[in-house]
Amino acid sequence: MIEIHEESFPLARAFTISRGSRAAAQVLSVRICREGHEARGECVPYARYGESLASVRAQIEGLPEGITRHDLQAALPPGAARNAVDCALWDLEAKAAGVPVWKLAGLEAPKPLVTAYTLSLEAPEAMEARAREEAHRPLLKIKLGTPDDMARLEAVRRGAPESTIIVDANEGWSAEVYADLAPHLVRLGVALVEQPLPAGEDDALIGLERPVPVCADESCHDRASLAGMAGKYDMANIKLDKTGGLTEALALRDAARAAGFEIMVGCMVGSSLAMAPAHLVAQGARIVDLDGPLLLAEDRDPPMRHDAAGLHPADPALWG
Repeated sequence: MIEIHEESFPLARAFTISRGSRAAAQVLSVRICREGHEARGECVPYARYGESLASVRAQIEGLPEGITRHDLQAALPPGAARNAVDCALWDLEAKAAGVPVWKLAGLEAPKPLVTAYTLSLEAPEAMEARAREEAHRPLLKIKLGTPDDMARLEAVRRGAPESTIIVDANEGWSAEVYADLAPHLVRLGVALVEQPLPAGEDDALIGLERPVPVCADESCHDRASLAGMAGKYDMANIKLDKTGGLTEALALRDAARAAGFEIMVGCMVGSSLAMAPAHLVAQGARIVDLDGPLLLAEDRDPPMRHDAAGLHPADPALWG
C-alpha cells in the first residue's frame, strides 16, 4: 500500500524569490510497505508547474496497488507525484535486495558534496549582512529577478568577497537585461546565471553571447526538454521534482552530458528525505544546489550530515 502524508517544515528564516515568499516547506511524503519492508519518498508540489498538495495527492491515489518502478514511468508524467513514488520504490528495492540504491543503479559510492547556500531576495543592505554571515561558505546562490538586481549583487559581493557566487533570476529578466548585466556579472566573478528568461521566451537566448554560462531550470524537466535547450543554454539544472524521480534524473544526466551540457543538480525547499536521492545524481556535477535541509529550522531524523567536507550521503535509516 502507498500511504500519503502532508508535512510542514518551518524554515529557519523566510525564503523569498521573485515570485513570492514562504515561511515553511510544504512537502508531501509517501510510505510504501511491502513484504515486510518500509520505504519512503518525498516531493514538493510546485505551483509554477500547476501542482498543489491536493493535485499531487490525487495523482498518487490513482495509482494501482503494487505498481512497479518500471510501470510508474508511464503511469504518471514527470513531476512531483512521480518523484515521491519513484524514490520510495528505489528505497524499497534497496531494502529488499539488502544493498544501497547506488549499487542497484550501477553507480560509484557517493562522496560528500559542497552545496550552494541560497540567500533569498531581500533589500540590498539585508542581503549584504546575510552574505557576511555566510561568507565562510564556498558557494553562495543569490535569488534575483528585480529592477534592483545590480545593487543586490554588489552588496552580496561586498559581504562575501571570497565565495563563488551563482545567481538565479527565476525567469525575471529579458535577453536585453542579461546582455546589459553580463559584463558586471563577469566583473563580480559570477559563475553562472540560472534561468534568466521565462521558459516560453527563451528563444531570445539563441545567438546571444553568454560570457557567463546560462543554466536551464524551468526550461529543463526531463530528456524531452533537451532538444529545445540547444543553442540557448550551457548547463542543465536537474531537479527530481521536475524529472519525476531518480529514474529519469539519472537518464537525463547522462543524456544532457552526451548532448554537451554541463550539469547542475538542484532542489525545491524540502527535507533530507528529498535530498538523499538527488545526492546520487549530483555526484560529479559542476554545481550542486541541495541546500534544502540547511534552510530548515528542523529536519528529519536522521538528517543528512553537513560539515566542512560538504553534504554527506544519507544514512540508510533515512533513505537508500
